[in-house]
Amino acid sequence: MTISATLPTAVSPAAGIQEKGSIELRRVRKTYGDVAAVDDLDLTVQPGEFVTLLGPSGSGKTTTMMMVAGFEELTSGTVLINGEPVDKLPPKDRNLGVVFQSYALFPHMSARENVEFALRMREIRPAERRRRAEEALERVGLANMGDRRPSQLSGGQQQRVALARALVFNPSALLLDEPMAALDKRLREQMQEEIKTIQRSLGISVLFVTHDQDEAMSMSDRIVVMRDGRIVQQGAPEDVYAHPATDWVANFLGDTNLLPCSIVERSGDTAVVDLGRLGICRVQNRGAEGDRYAVSIRPEHLTFIPAERDENCAKGRVVSSTNLGATIRHRLLVGEQELLMREMSPSSRTAAELDADVCVGWDQEHAQLLVLDA
Repeated sequence: MTISATLPTAVSPAAGIQEKGSIELRRVRKTYGDVAAVDDLDLTVQPGEFVTLLGPSGSGKTTTMMMVAGFEELTSGTVLINGEPVDKLPPKDRNLGVVFQSYALFPHMSARENVEFALRMREIRPAERRRRAEEALERVGLANMGDRRPSQLSGGQQQRVALARALVFNPSALLLDEPMAALDKRLREQMQEEIKTIQRSLGISVLFVTHDQDEAMSMSDRIVVMRDGRIVQQGAPEDVYAHPATDWVANFLGDTNLLPCSIVERSGDTAVVDLGRLGICRVQNRGAEGDRYAVSIRPEHLTFIPAERDENCAKGRVVSSTNLGATIRHRLLVGEQELLMREMSPSSRTAAELDADVCVGWDQEHAQLLVLDA
């Protein structure tokens, strides 16, 4: 499936969304009987920021968004939009644009009429509704498709209609609940780029929900990782990926090698750890505190080296090598520990024949000390 659209490189504030719109949750809690779906959550989305709630099913991310939107009632706590409490306001009075996974388009209405619906609910006059709907459709690259019904549009085009409807009334912020889950990989990646382009050009705040780690990494200014109704870590995508706080975060946000260890010594932001049969390793220390520790090393940070050295290396055997096109994935056995290694280039493939003895090494800055979850 191929779609094409010309998106604006810049849009003046007068042409669309307000430049500012903050969202704040203060000690928000949602329970269903004895089960806490969201548990004492504090979160702020700054004006113009793209924040992603990332977590597995049941982590509380969609429930959190539904409370912000007004479709779920809080058990306790407060939600503020632009600094004003909105807990008692119905969804239509919160001035938030919402795009759901299902798009929720009316099948009997044209694309333009679907976009106009948001304005009709706000009692905007017909001529003004049509003008603003056409502007919104143009903004998302559907200027010539306003008369088509949803059944005549591709999945990506339907998503754009839903996005235009969420933007047309100049919301303070935009809420996106897994809006690309139904799209194929190629179209999903294209829509990720286009949504981010629109968000940046309009300067609108976004609260985004996804379980897709790649999607969160590519789109977010900040990732908020959730588990069991709580925030377990948040930060810039590259920081959360490079410096996971626990083994659960490391495993959830991509592949990693987790090597149980004991701490020999700490000095500032580095530590020396004992990996048992893998020897001594010097690692990054970001203040991990707990009862049990491990070292996290991403597969792409392992490299073949010609011979063993004093630290930050291991000698093992190649169990398998799989060519994935752009990368080669190696599985190595070091003692009883299996390591996953990923190369961007096949240049070392001759050194990684099946059952070959190899040495692998890693740099200190790519080895992260973290706490093992209980």
